[in-house]
Amino acid sequence: MNKKLPLSWAICLPLLLSATLSVQADTLSDIASRGQLNCGVYADVPPFSSPDPKTRQLVGMDVDLCQALAGQLGVKVNLMPVSVEARIAVLTTGRVDVLIANLAYTKSRAAQIQFSDPYYIAKEVLVVKSPNADKTPADFKGKRLSSTKGSTSEQSIRMAQAKPVTFQDTASAYLALQQNKSVGFVTNGMTATQLVNRAAADNIKLAMIKEPMALEPVAVGMKKGDEALLTKVNAGLMAIEQGGEIDRIWNRWQGPDTEYKMVREEKVQPLSELKFVPLE
Repeated sequence: MNKKLPLSWAICLPLLLSATLSVQADTLSDIASRGQLNCGVYADVPPFSSPDPKTRQLVGMDVDLCQALAGQLGVKVNLMPVSVEARIAVLTTGRVDVLIANLAYTKSRAAQIQFSDPYYIAKEVLVVKSPNADKTPADFKGKRLSSTKGSTSEQSIRMAQAKPVTFQDTASAYLALQQNKSVGFVTNGMTATQLVNRAAADNIKLAMIKEPMALEPVAVGMKKGDEALLTKVNAGLMAIEQGGEIDRIWNRWQGPDTEYKMVREEKVQPLSELKFVPLE
């Protein structure tokens, strides 16, 4: 049997729904009214955000991106240091407006927050001894590959149907390859590039498999429901992309002339159009 709502409920319900929608859309208005973008960045994770040894001010790729995005919004930037472990909670509780902290899209994170269009694509890559350099991830099906325990690298090994051999830290996982406890070592592209370059300096011949194990779109994080802010952030990212600013920031902190020697291959693009298998 259908029951009619009390008149007071019928009057209040639309108001409650309207209030809820207003709360969801308030962040952009709050940013404009205070004239300041509260941007969450790492407290000490170079080259993304870490204290400058001389000035003690935060510097890095993510810091520069925060400043560029604030410029697009026409406000000042307020950098708010966060830890790796707490960065999602800091965002969902409203302590920061946006999170720019090398934040890669995963299924679990997408259930908690929303992501902007990615401004670069991080890759999980496979490091092997040089005789295996021309192989693909498919060639390592059923083989032992090492990684840090509980990482997205471990997830990518399982996705490739290889056998993960996990360790508590990167150094131990890397050593497993050198000691033939694994036939490959999986890590993020930046770390892999560093390790291969350092190995070459010590006359150890390693290589990175060209085809990545997994793609991880890195984007700006925001609270769910902030559609107005999402639209504005995406427009801002596209503007600084087209103006060449993201390339300049990348080259300053991760580019070919830095110790990381990374080349930025992908540009800002709609997340909905990117073809990838998201990690958990």
